[in-house]
Amino acid sequence: MNKITAAITAVGAYVPDYILSNKILETMVDTNDEWITTRTGIKERRILKGEKLGTSFLCIKAAEDLLKKSGVNPADIDLVLVATTTPDMPVAATSVFVATQIGAVNAFAYDIQAACSGFLYGMSSASAYIESGRYKKVLLIGADKMSSIIDYTDRATCIIFGDGAGAVLFEPNHEGLGFQDEFLKSDGIGREYLKIDAGGSILPASKETVENRQHYVFQDGKTVFKYAVTGMADVSAKIMERNNLTKDSVNWLVAHQANRRIIDATASRMELDESKVLVNIEKYGNTTSATLPLLLNDFEHVFKKGDNIIFAAFGGGFTWGSIYLKWAYNKQ
Repeated sequence: MNKITAAITAVGAYVPDYILSNKILETMVDTNDEWITTRTGIKERRILKGEKLGTSFLCIKAAEDLLKKSGVNPADIDLVLVATTTPDMPVAATSVFVATQIGAVNAFAYDIQAACSGFLYGMSSASAYIESGRYKKVLLIGADKMSSIIDYTDRATCIIFGDGAGAVLFEPNHEGLGFQDEFLKSDGIGREYLKIDAGGSILPASKETVENRQHYVFQDGKTVFKYAVTGMADVSAKIMERNNLTKDSVNWLVAHQANRRIIDATASRMELDESKVLVNIEKYGNTTSATLPLLLNDFEHVFKKGDNIIFAAFGGGFTWGSIYLKWAYNKQ
């Protein structure tokens, strides 16, 4: 019997209808389209509107898109993982509600929180479950409603983030395709540079924390940028070296969409031609846990069975890493 590898066999996605463009942001904070585009590569981002609509809404829509396109029976799913930084609520895992709502009645579920690296870490977890031989279908969703934790008077953060969700299905493969290798890292030095001060066990919510606007994302942009450029480039180069991959044998770079300059720096370190670097940051901004699956959904039509794909991400905390995967199917 051939070794079991974990392959992505289906993808799905959802982004909200409302578009928050750079032009609209110009009316909200002291910024302009040229400044945002030059420094980030972002032109617009999607925002989820509507009362009582949270991250689970995004997850359910992305999962339903995958199920509709693939024809998979949700009752056959063994596990639902949701990578998110913006769960619907504390304690009750968003993934559990999502699994119930999509009809994954035989699945267990839990959330993964690793900031912008959440989906990448989720790929590692999903693959391990498949490779164990005990599970046949693992649904991994990356989703964030970043607009729920963004201060739209803070021009340092409000220009960057958007809302969205993407989903992938992992299944066993016996052709050697799918998940090949991973190089994952973390360093607690990043705790102070990208965070939300209040709402956790150290500083519970109070009248004062709300008045001080401590429930919104804070980012030391320059420091995070410096670490992200180095971190993503290093792990991507490392995983290529470890698997004897060259700029010619790598077909695609699927990198976290946080900043166009970080993406370009990673591709440059890998010596990749620009045509192999997948980018959609101009449309969605940084959707945190959703950037990687949104890329897979947007570019699914260009992937060919056997393609070598390098994934890379960097997130708050700090968390970062790279994964090497062989694509397992041709889109019909």
